Amino acid sequence: MVESATGCATRDDPLMKYFALKMLFGDVAKFYGILLGLTFASLLISQQSAIFVGLMSRTVGFIRDTGQADLWIIDPDKLYVDDQKPLRDTEVDRVRSVTGVAWAVPLFKGLLSAKLPSGERETCDVIGIDDATLIGGPPKVLEGSVADLRNPDAIMIDNASRGRKLALPAGLAPGDVMLDFDPNDPAAKRRPMGLGDVLELNERRAVVVGIVETTPTFQSQPVIYTTYARAKQYAPANRRTASLVLVKALSGVEPKELAKRIEAETGLLAFTPDDFSWRTISYWVSQTGIPINFGIAIGLGFLVGVAIAGQMFYNFTLDNLKYFGAMKAMGASTRRLLVMVALQAFVAAVLGLGIGLGITCMFGLSVPGNRLAFRMLWHIPVMTAGAVTIICVGSALLSMIRVVRLDPAEVFKT
Repeated sequence: MVESATGCATRDDPLMKYFALKMLFGDVAKFYGILLGLTFASLLISQQSAIFVGLMSRTVGFIRDTGQADLWIIDPDKLYVDDQKPLRDTEVDRVRSVTGVAWAVPLFKGLLSAKLPSGERETCDVIGIDDATLIGGPPKVLEGSVADLRNPDAIMIDNASRGRKLALPAGLAPGDVMLDFDPNDPAAKRRPMGLGDVLELNERRAVVVGIVETTPTFQSQPVIYTTYARAKQYAPANRRTASLVLVKALSGVEPKELAKRIEAETGLLAFTPDDFSWRTISYWVSQTGIPINFGIAIGLGFLVGVAIAGQMFYNFTLDNLKYFGAMKAMGASTRRLLVMVALQAFVAAVLGLGIGLGITCMFGLSVPGNRLAFRMLWHIPVMTAGAVTIICVGSALLSMIRVVRLDPAEVFKT
């Protein structure tokens, strides 16, 4: 394979690449070892990243569901959307007085204990929306109407919880009470809570008038919607009851400029939905151990790829040095041999990355409902591909060093 003629060298290129792939696939044990290491690394990195993104997305699920407001007004000490730092009701009037505000309504959001007709108790996330306008209501109503919340003792429950945490004994009719129900009995049959069922919130009667669909939240408690005035009755007595204030800017008024005006005149903090979402996510990232835990898992996936795939590929090159030496002795240039090594690393990386990402996506799609916090953004495959590239490039560079230093005479030594 002398390369004195350009045409000859060009004709040799496909043949050399064929030899490179033949060497890679021919050593079955090492090839599958490399593939397994890269697959496991890409699987662990992408899966843990998707679950982490899914969890962080759930922390702002309520903000995404409440899409009617331009601004969210909160207490200066409130760190995230579920932080219990309420405002006085008088703050709503102060916000309304700011120039540029089209409307401002209070919103209650808090955890209250619910007593089911079966005698069981469940902590629920109760949301109280403005009585007059019903702004801040659920994003999607499956049964009933948001206007039904104006009925006496009316509440609406989320669809995901009605068949699990809020499920009732199968034989219990709406409005009835069954205090002798044993929730620990494995044979006990249940039915989803539905329209007309009655429960107690803080010892007060509440009647289900609607079923809604909400975005899953991080804390995963059952979600209950009611009016703001009724939520104040359900909640323990407190001088501060408004969790936050929702604001709509007048037409032509920039929300960020209005936010600065509200902060200057009221001393409260004002955020656009996106800014408030990032404030919430930043809290969970900086104040909890969640990023560290997922970071360790992602780092272990990378190290596993280095330890298994990187070492196996390096050993694979060492075992094939005799073939590289023979080619070099027959006239193949060092550059051409390096291209062969790079091609082997590239093919292994593509196969391992594709299989790993495929398993991750199948895993995410196989979990029914919203029980798994899983969200695959385009950034995750890119990040995973970068990690796999680093593993393969690193192992390929180490292998190339041996190829460059290879003396063809060593091949013929006995």
